[in-house]
Amino acid sequence: MPYADGTEHLIVDALRQRGELVVSVVAEAGEELVGHAAASPVTVTDDAAGWFGLGPVSVTPGAQRRGVGSAVVRAVLERLRRQDASGCVVVGDPAYYARFGFASTPSMSFPDVPPEHFMALTLRPPTPTGIVTFASAFSLPTDT
Repeated sequence: MPYADGTEHLIVDALRQRGELVVSVVAEAGEELVGHAAASPVTVTDDAAGWFGLGPVSVTPGAQRRGVGSAVVRAVLERLRRQDASGCVVVGDPAYYARFGFASTPSMSFPDVPPEHFMALTLRPPTPTGIVTFASAFSLPTDT
């Protein structure tokens, strides 16, 4: 994937260690872990509250294209709705994330990412205006 670099497990570990992992959903096939999706708080420069970042989302190669990714993403979004979250942002493939209601939002941006690959899903209006910053775990060095 264009925005995956193989360090997703390190990001999840860091989110967990820093207390920034708000939602964590796994998918299993028998005894095997085949998918995972997480959500952590994001900040928006207009001080909007209750916004989260979706990710990392991962599915083992043998379980891809079987609905595992969709299931864990839907489960994370449902948990955010139950927690009365305001919304969720994601960096990824627009064709994939549009199926969950994510769309490019001109009022929100994420530096150094093409606008079409940064999308938002408003769960409770209004949609904020500003630059989004993901949890600090996403800024970890990737040479580990």
